[in-house]
Amino acid sequence: MRNPLRRAALALVPAVAVLALAGGCSGGAPRTAPAGEPVAAASPVVLPAPRSAPAPAAVLAQPVRPGEVHVEQGPFTDRVRLDGLRLTDRQTVTGHVAITADVSDTLALELAVAYYDASGHLVGTGAFQYQEEGEDAHGAEHHDGPRAAGDGIDFTVSPGKLTGTPASAVLTIPVLVSE
Repeated sequence: MRNPLRRAALALVPAVAVLALAGGCSGGAPRTAPAGEPVAAASPVVLPAPRSAPAPAAVLAQPVRPGEVHVEQGPFTDRVRLDGLRLTDRQTVTGHVAITADVSDTLALELAVAYYDASGHLVGTGAFQYQEEGEDAHGAEHHDGPRAAGDGIDFTVSPGKLTGTPASAVLTIPVLVSE
């Protein structure tokens, strides 16, 4: 590229592109429609839907032993320690969770439990939600009790409406946000 004119032209290409984009985004005069015709509304911006936890399986592919609480591996299971998991006679799941990867405040923690009957069919779900800081913990409502990080906290997950008698459960951790 020994030609100085060619070099100058190539150097101007990015500048012209920036000016073209800036000019195309300028406010300019608003577009008006002829009298009596409505102005077309701007098309809405389409954003991807927020990701949520997958729905529990309607039927377990591999049965869980009666009374067992199985922990489904997910993106947060390596950041917590779950102890004492138990399906109680009152059809709730109890246990202890400690966040092992972080020592900062827990902004949000959610445990989801799917309850299954003896034949492995889904009979109900429940969730446990916890936070130490954030918009729901204003001033005097600051969480001063046991923390999920470090020693951990005890939890109980009760099912919503059941369509049968739970014999086992599968626990997932769909949300874990630390400061």
